[in-house]
Amino acid sequence: MKYKECFEIMGKDRNSYSKTDIEATFMRMKEDHMMNGQLKPAYNVQIAVENYFIIHSYISNDRTDYNTLTPVIEKHKAVFCNYPEEVTADSGYCSEKNLVYLKEKKATSHIKLQDHEKKKTRAYQEDIGKYYNMTYGVLNRQIRSIQTEDHFGDIKENEHFRRFNHRSTGKVYQEFMLYAIGRNINKYHRFLHGEIKKFEGKTEQMAS
Repeated sequence: MKYKECFEIMGKDRNSYSKTDIEATFMRMKEDHMMNGQLKPAYNVQIAVENYFIIHSYISNDRTDYNTLTPVIEKHKAVFCNYPEEVTADSGYCSEKNLVYLKEKKATSHIKLQDHEKKKTRAYQEDIGKYYNMTYGVLNRQIRSIQTEDHFGDIKENEHFRRFNHRSTGKVYQEFMLYAIGRNINKYHRFLHGEIKKFEGKTEQMAS
């Protein structure tokens, strides 16, 4: 009965959960002070960025990004009443399922392929048996690395926001969105005073 209860709590998409917060999943963190690969209960935070502003977010207990793209796009549809025209994301979101989904929604995909780094090597480029055109969508990926990764880098390193104060997905989402709203207000203030040059674009940028 105990095992049955545990499996019911985890569901089909997880293989662990925290006793102190059953909605959190044990994940391997990048910061490892003990240097022993310790797992910690955590959430996978997704943000959608447009012109430097966080337009919405999604909190998941999935350790990977594969399954988070669809909920983020559907949330965009629910909030803005339409699907984004373009979607840019890193290779963590690349899967046949996600690419087919974006095609069905008529959203242009600029998702980096999983073997993107390999394709940049000289050995791959000089192999005449392979053809790969990376010209299309390159600018969008460059913009993404500036707009979305900048948020997480600033949040974690400069503002030292690495731990949530609340438990459960709903409360974690509310805490993060309050924080995101504050960041957006600060960004807007800097725009008004000319500290940041606005980039005009229509691409949905995703990061986790």
